[in-house]
Amino acid sequence: MARSAQPVGISAWAGAAVAALVLTVIAVPLGAVMLRADASSGLGPADWAAVRFTVGQAFLSALFSVGLAIPVARALARRNFRGRSALIALMGAPFILPVIVAVLGLLTVFGRQGALSEILRLFGLPGVEIYGLHGVVLAHVFFNLPLAVRLILQGWLAIPVERFRLAATLGFSSRDIARHMERPMLRNVLPGAFLVIFLICTTSFAVALTLGGGPRATTVELAIYQAFLFDFDLGRAALLGVVQVAICVIAGVFVLWVATPNAIGTGLDQPVERWDGQSRAARLLDGAFITAAALFLLLPLTAVVLRGAGAIATMPPSIWVAALRSIALSLVTASVAVGMALPMAMLIGRGRTRGLLETIGALSIAVSPLVIGTGLFLILRPIAGPTDMALPVTGLVNALAALPFVLRALVPAVEQAEAGYGRLALSLGLSGPNYLRHVLLPRLRRPLGFGAGLAAALSMGDLGVITLFAAPQQGTLPLEMYRLMGSYRTDDAQGAALLLLVLSLAIFWIFDRGGRVNAAV
Repeated sequence: MARSAQPVGISAWAGAAVAALVLTVIAVPLGAVMLRADASSGLGPADWAAVRFTVGQAFLSALFSVGLAIPVARALARRNFRGRSALIALMGAPFILPVIVAVLGLLTVFGRQGALSEILRLFGLPGVEIYGLHGVVLAHVFFNLPLAVRLILQGWLAIPVERFRLAATLGFSSRDIARHMERPMLRNVLPGAFLVIFLICTTSFAVALTLGGGPRATTVELAIYQAFLFDFDLGRAALLGVVQVAICVIAGVFVLWVATPNAIGTGLDQPVERWDGQSRAARLLDGAFITAAALFLLLPLTAVVLRGAGAIATMPPSIWVAALRSIALSLVTASVAVGMALPMAMLIGRGRTRGLLETIGALSIAVSPLVIGTGLFLILRPIAGPTDMALPVTGLVNALAALPFVLRALVPAVEQAEAGYGRLALSLGLSGPNYLRHVLLPRLRRPLGFGAGLAAALSMGDLGVITLFAAPQQGTLPLEMYRLMGSYRTDDAQGAALLLLVLSLAIFWIFDRGGRVNAAV
């Protein structure tokens, strides 16, 4: 696209400074991890088992997520029904859902004492065992099935309606349409969707912490946590951190190499008119896929709500204190994430060093937050007590983790504003703070609200770096909930889960709704 006519001013220098700061905050801890890594001892059998498990569970999670998403996306693409838009919007809910809440919901439905196990026992069958590889994969499918559906659905809806009209004119059957139109689209879309989900699953710490953990179900990140917290073997933890970075970088290179479709694009609300698949059997099959996907996503959340409602009033005071701590932390995280993303987005929107800035903004995806946290621990340990810096470090790392998503929300809006009003503002002499106040900010209210809400919600539900730093009296709500689950205080954990779910959704809604009020566009 053409560059904006806006001159390089304070915002450009601010964007460059923030990008340099982000790069430093990621690179310096990563360098500390590499310097501390004890390569002489090498990786032991347990470490190699963790590497194999990390790659294996990520591969299976991506495979099942994408494979199950194909019929669901196809059904949504060719069916129009009441509540379709709401269901598609619901597909995005697991992304902001606290992982620990979802895990508790899955345990309530699929665990040893869960509803499914109780039903199986009525028929004399053994209950379900959710811990281990299949539990980790199940949880990852729960989180990533909606993402896969959105990615694949976008590909389906990108097929021009004229092609379906031509196919109807030529008398194509459903098999002919699948062969000549749908399969070529899937060959283009599926590799990117698979690799994105694979990358996400390689850095999923909380799922492995709660549903894995045994010798045969330990990821590299969980091995870092165990070496750090239980053995205090910093050299081994650092070496595993280097291995984790290598896995993410390799996966990230493949993600960049394979074109990945836009998951947010237009056209998701109105299905393309289809003339195929109108038989009774096809309608029943599509309905079954849509219903099964909806139940899979809704039942665990419904279980959390029903079981937590009766326990929320009797929770100990420490849970409420932890909730206030999480709210404060999420607000700080949102402020820092938006404060970093806005000047970078303004610089990217002007077409300056776009590729470099977007790469810097995406580094926190390739470098695991737990690895950054380990590096910060190594740096801060000689200077100050790590527990004294627990909340500031957690807020900073959470903001870095949210930065790519906030940038994704802001950059298109900045580009649109620059293209529409850049030259006019230049002719009126608007620049610097005046240009930001009168031109950009009124048109960025929606993406700013969405981005801030997303960053706050992700921070609210985070169970990662805080586990390395926090003392018992410094726990956030997810950490306190995890401790309750570990001590078998199930009722209190259910109440904490409901509170965490409500707070996460509420803080996202407040920011997102605030961005829509009096927005210019």
